[in-house]
Amino acid sequence: MTTAAHAVLVVDDEPQLRRLLRAALSAEGFRVIEAATAERGLIEASSHKPDLVILDLGLPDADGESVVRGIRAWSPMPIVVLSARIDERQKIKALDAGADDYVTKPFTTGELLARVRAALRRAASRHDPSQTLRLGDVLIDLALRTATGPAGPIHFTPVEFRLLAALGNQRGAVATQRRLLVEVWGPDHIDDAHYLRVYMKQLRDKIEVDPAQPVYLLTEVGVGYRLVTSSNAVPEAPH
Repeated sequence: MTTAAHAVLVVDDEPQLRRLLRAALSAEGFRVIEAATAERGLIEASSHKPDLVILDLGLPDADGESVVRGIRAWSPMPIVVLSARIDERQKIKALDAGADDYVTKPFTTGELLARVRAALRRAASRHDPSQTLRLGDVLIDLALRTATGPAGPIHFTPVEFRLLAALGNQRGAVATQRRLLVEVWGPDHIDDAHYLRVYMKQLRDKIEVDPAQPVYLLTEVGVGYRLVTSSNAVPEAPH
């Protein structure tokens, strides 16, 4: 089975700390994205849609709490605060703003990685209890980020997998274009419907027996898309 690596966004203005975290996270198989300011952190969170954010509160252009609130306005992605602030009131403010965990500096990389893994497990458990999608001969595990088909492992790019997971979490119901664009690409891309057309074609090419007559990844013209998992799915007419 092929696994899509979890992406972690590190928002911290200390280059040495970012290098340390990049090395530690990369050694554990994580894909690392970096930002040095609050503004850049929000941009990277919106454009890359990471699986988790590690966030310093003492950023040069704004307090890290503003980043927490900005992300929480559109995403439940786990946020682990990493800060030198040890005052209990500061911790409470960050957690009340929407952070999932709080680690104080100095810290050990072992503890931080354990907190990251725990936050990712909690995030996975918040989704629909059924984490498996069976689309004909294709079996997809949303929690493990794996997929297999008749010919063996199926590789999805990170964007393809995010789109598939967004559709899977809405399985059976119509997911509007706007909702998918926000969930997969972020709120700055609500007018980029062509992204959906391109990536839906790529998913159909990998999943459907006949991509021109999809059975599982259906278009709701003018509205959005629907993922169907039932055994009596009916092929969609070509567009």
